[in-house]
Amino acid sequence: MNINKKTVIAPQIIEDVCEWAIMHGVAFRQADNTAKHCPLSIAPMTIEREVYAHLRRVVPLLTKLITNVAEDSDFLQSSLSDMAKADPFFGRLMALHQQIHGTATHPLDPARQPLLLMRTDFMDDRQYGAKVIEFNGIAAGMAPFGQRATEFHAFMQRQWPETYQSWLEDAAAIPAENEGLTQLVNGIVTAATQIKADFNEQGSPVFLMVVQKNEDNVYDQHLLEIALQQQGVRTVRRTFEQLSAQLITGSNQRLILDGVGAIDVVYLRAGYQYSDYCAPDLHEAVCCYTLSQMRVFIEQHHVALNATVGQQLATSKTMQMLLTMMPAKEYVRWGVTLEEAQLIKSVLAEMKPINTDTIHWFNTQAIKSEWVLKNQGEGGGHCVFGDDISATLAKLTVAEYDAWALMQRLYPHERDVPTVAIRDAKATVVNDLVSEIGLFTAYFKGQPVTDLDGYAGYLIRSKPASENEGGIHSGKGILDSLVLID
Repeated sequence: MNINKKTVIAPQIIEDVCEWAIMHGVAFRQADNTAKHCPLSIAPMTIEREVYAHLRRVVPLLTKLITNVAEDSDFLQSSLSDMAKADPFFGRLMALHQQIHGTATHPLDPARQPLLLMRTDFMDDRQYGAKVIEFNGIAAGMAPFGQRATEFHAFMQRQWPETYQSWLEDAAAIPAENEGLTQLVNGIVTAATQIKADFNEQGSPVFLMVVQKNEDNVYDQHLLEIALQQQGVRTVRRTFEQLSAQLITGSNQRLILDGVGAIDVVYLRAGYQYSDYCAPDLHEAVCCYTLSQMRVFIEQHHVALNATVGQQLATSKTMQMLLTMMPAKEYVRWGVTLEEAQLIKSVLAEMKPINTDTIHWFNTQAIKSEWVLKNQGEGGGHCVFGDDISATLAKLTVAEYDAWALMQRLYPHERDVPTVAIRDAKATVVNDLVSEIGLFTAYFKGQPVTDLDGYAGYLIRSKPASENEGGIHSGKGILDSLVLID
């Protein structure tokens, strides 16, 4: 392929791409309340149909496993106790969890109904095949952007067919259908309608999205809200600080938002970090106590909730490590068959706890490029790679070990053809693009609630292989979509 002939993307195409993105809400809000388009690939990534079908089969099983682990409060409290001592934020979550569920000897039964809207992120490793990077059980966003990216590539195929085809890896590839936004909305509407029916109430269900202050990733959220509104659901947005003065209890454990009325679904797009609960004006002796108590208050009401504290704990890096280290047969206790357990096990990458033996092994025997060091943080910037791992391990105290884990580093296939990334209204050729595949699922009270047996579409984020951080929001990633080959 003559790359030089393809490096020039016509200004009209770049303009069309940027305007399409803004018109369809694929953007981030800027400080001055303007919008900037999200970075996009000009043509989708190619994946073998068999690999895609395998992930489609396994991801509902993973969600079934996680949704049942999240409800096993005794197991969560016993298995994550050491990690909670090592990580102050998860220590706070564990305290909230015990407040909600009680103890093994004095259990409590929270009224909330668990709605698990999860995104499981994979990479298709060159040697080992598709493996899980992480589970996202709280603030698992960008399903709307995932569906929009698929729609964008369909637009490119129609509007600029020659350009689209010239950057496609395989002309015979077929787009993979993506209803990330549609299916997530179906799941939420199903849950909202059921809660409404539980109270024998008429009228529109109400959906509460808990958001961060000064949020810049609002358009992804608004796309979800607009789609819900089109299904007859009223949507409201509040921060934890606002909720602390506005949530009250109605009859029969009905959750009431002052000035709005009864709430049917609570969806957290905040709550995965201390700053979401921070209220400096309260001058609290214990950081973030008042606002974090909103999690407890919500779980004491009959409302569909994502994410419960249990779901957040069950999708932590430490729980991922514990599940990875378990024999497959132990998963059976959480409602999966042995065959399903073995399928789940096949996509879990090796992980190791941090202790003196592991550190000695890593420093003396391990191939450092084959591992990544992770803490419990969500979002970008929480991973350590290569030689930096030894330096980080050397700085940790023994008390901090359980907050970290080593994970097999995944090296996905680089694209056979270079790709054009459109970022900040400029086109850049990327020669070594690799992709991360996020598959969404929606389960309510342990059962799938989409038209696709719990599966709810995908999000593709691609980045240069030389870059460690691939997030759209916080890294060097670009939005992408999938096409399938046999």
